[in-house]
Amino acid sequence: MNKGLMRQAPRLLDRLLIGGLLLLVLLLLGLQVAHAGEIIPSIGITRPSDGTGSDATVSGGLAFRGSIAPILKSEVGVSYRDQELNNGDLKVRMWPITGSLWLTPLPNIYAGGGVGWYHTTLDYAPSLGLPASTSQDFGVHLGGGLNVPIAPRAAVDLHGRYIFMGDKSSELPPNSYDPDFWTTSVGLAIRF
Repeated sequence: MNKGLMRQAPRLLDRLLIGGLLLLVLLLLGLQVAHAGEIIPSIGITRPSDGTGSDATVSGGLAFRGSIAPILKSEVGVSYRDQELNNGDLKVRMWPITGSLWLTPLPNIYAGGGVGWYHTTLDYAPSLGLPASTSQDFGVHLGGGLNVPIAPRAAVDLHGRYIFMGDKSSELPPNSYDPDFWTTSVGLAIRF
């Protein structure tokens, strides 16, 4: 037999063994992460930061939250909200896609923040003759919440956050608006 092949065979077996063990560890970690996840459909109320209680609107969302470490969770979420400005002459529709990191000092309480991509459409009243415009904006948020268990694999998730986006331009006087807003929601956290 070729001496070169004889020397390579143990290396190949070592690599296969190490690769197999690494695959097994990754599968076990994947199972652990999969069991630590939550899907959270929610309904909430949003209110512009410069508005009053009567400016509040209903919003909806869906999030996936998973454990990264014993006191750290990550979350990816998508939601929808809308808001009317200038006595109904402008309707702002927004689809935020966010990523968050939450510290969990106690298992049922979390606080933290994250970033988001905000797909925003400005619809003007037809009587104004202005075309709708769409933009994609970046924002940051701070918030937290409480997860109240109601069953072994389900909990009520009470959540609140403040979103910072900076002033945006508009075709209507005063030619800008503040898109920052508060949101509070209640959701059903389904663990798997």
